Amino acid sequence: MHSVLSLSNLEFLGSWWLLGEWSIRLLSLYIVPKNRKPSSGMAWLLLIFFFPPFGFLLFLILGNPKLPKSRRNAQKTLNDVIGKTIQELKDHHKSKSLISKVPERFEHIAKLSEALSQLPPFGGNEIEIIDDYDSIIDSIVKDINLAKEFVHLEYFIIAMDESTEPIFKALELAVKRGIKARVLFDSFSTRKYKDYRAMLTRLRESGVIAVPMLPLKLPGRGYIRPDLRNHRKIVVIDGRIGYSGSQNLVQRNYHRKDNIYYDELVVKIKGPAVLQLGAIFLTDWYSETGNLLDYGKYLNSEEEIKFPGQSIAQILPSGPGYEDENNLKLFTSLIHAAKKKVILVNPYFVPDDSLLLAITSAAKRGVEIILINSEAEDQWLVAHAQRSFYEILLKSGVKIFSYSQPILLHSKFIVVDGEVATVGSSNLDIRSFELDLEITVIIYDNQIVNGLNEVVSRYLKRSREINLKTWQKRSRRKILLDNIARLTASLQ
Repeated sequence: MHSVLSLSNLEFLGSWWLLGEWSIRLLSLYIVPKNRKPSSGMAWLLLIFFFPPFGFLLFLILGNPKLPKSRRNAQKTLNDVIGKTIQELKDHHKSKSLISKVPERFEHIAKLSEALSQLPPFGGNEIEIIDDYDSIIDSIVKDINLAKEFVHLEYFIIAMDESTEPIFKALELAVKRGIKARVLFDSFSTRKYKDYRAMLTRLRESGVIAVPMLPLKLPGRGYIRPDLRNHRKIVVIDGRIGYSGSQNLVQRNYHRKDNIYYDELVVKIKGPAVLQLGAIFLTDWYSETGNLLDYGKYLNSEEEIKFPGQSIAQILPSGPGYEDENNLKLFTSLIHAAKKKVILVNPYFVPDDSLLLAITSAAKRGVEIILINSEAEDQWLVAHAQRSFYEILLKSGVKIFSYSQPILLHSKFIVVDGEVATVGSSNLDIRSFELDLEITVIIYDNQIVNGLNEVVSRYLKRSREINLKTWQKRSRRKILLDNIARLTASLQ
C-alpha cells in the first residue's frame, strides 16, 4: 500500500512538473521575442525550451540588454544638455565655424551620428595616431604633468602595476598642484586585478576622486544585469587634449599567466572634438555619482576654442543607455557606403545579421574587404564564435588575415575608401553592440587615414592570410565547437 501511494505521489508530482515546464515554455513565447532581434529571441527560446526552469531563470537575470529606465532617462536629459551646450558653443564662436562640412559622400554618416548622439562633426582638430604600447602611456603622463585645471580618466580596466605607475604618480603630483582629478573605472573588470583595494586607497588618499562604473546591484529597483559593462577608454585634460582607443591602463600582458601580450592603437586629439570626449565623460560621471558638473566650466566653453589642426572629427557614444545600437548603425552604414575598400581591424568579430550582410554584400559588389583578426586567443568562446563566420566571409570574397601569436591584436579601427575612419573601444561583436558602453571617434581626414593604412601595412607583415580550401579542411570537432559558440553569442 505504501509503495502504491509513493508511486501515485511521484506520478502526481511528475504531472505538475510537466505542466510547470510547459507553462514556462508558453510564457516565454509571449515574453522573450518582445522588442528583441529574431536571432537573439530564437537563441533564448531554444535554451528555455530544452531547459525550462534554468533557461527562464537565466533569462530573468540576463535577458534585459538595456540599462534601467532611470539611467536611460538620465541619458536623454543629458543629451538635451549636450545639445544646448553645443548651441552655446556655436553662438560663442561665430568667428570661426565650429561645425565642419564633411565630404559630400559621407554627409549621411555625419547626420546619422549626430542624430544618435547630438554630437556634430567638429573641425580644426590635430590628431595623432599612437600604436606603441609604452608610448601611449608616456604621452598621457606628459600631458597630465602639464595639466592646468583638471584631468578626467575613464577606463574599462585600471590596474596598479609597473607599467601604469607613471600614471599614478602623475595624478598624485597633479592633485598636489591643485588640479582636480576624476577617475572612472568599470567595477567588475578592474576589481579582478591584483592590488585593487590598495590602488583605490592610494587614489583616494592622494585626493583623486575615483568612482566605479556599473557596480553590481541585487535584483530590485535600479537592477542592472551583471554583465553590462562600461568598456570606454577616455582621457580628457583641461578640455583641450583627449585620448581614446583600445588600450586599457594595465601592463601589456594584462597580468596573464600565458605568453599572450597585446598590441593597441589610440588617437590623441587636440582641438574642438575634445569637448565631445569631455561631454561623454561628464555624462558617465553624472550617471554614476548623480553629480552634474558644470559643462561650461569643464568643457572650457567660456574661453576661445583653439583650432590647432585641419582634421574633422566626431564622437559617437553607444551602449545600453541608448534606445538604438549606435555603433552598429554607424559601422553598417559606413560599409554600405564603401565603393573601393574597407579595412576592419578588430580582435573580436561576431557580427549580427545586419553587419554580416553589409560586409558580404560589399564584397560581392566588388569592394575589397580586409579583416584582420588575431591567431592568439584570450577569450575561448569568442574565438570559436568568430571563426564560425570565416567560411561565409571567404566565400563572399573577404580577405581574412590572422595576426601571429603570441601578440593579440587588440586595436579597433575601420578604414573606408581611404577617406574616413573610425577608432575606438568597440569590438565588432554583439556584446559591444548591445551590452557594453562604447566610444567611437569618426575621423574625416585623408592624412590620418593614410597613417592608419601605414599601421595596417605593418600589421599585415606579421599576419598570414587564411585560405578557403585550407580552412574547409578543419576537423569536425573544431567546426562543432565554432557552431556551438556561435549559438551562445546570440544569447543577449
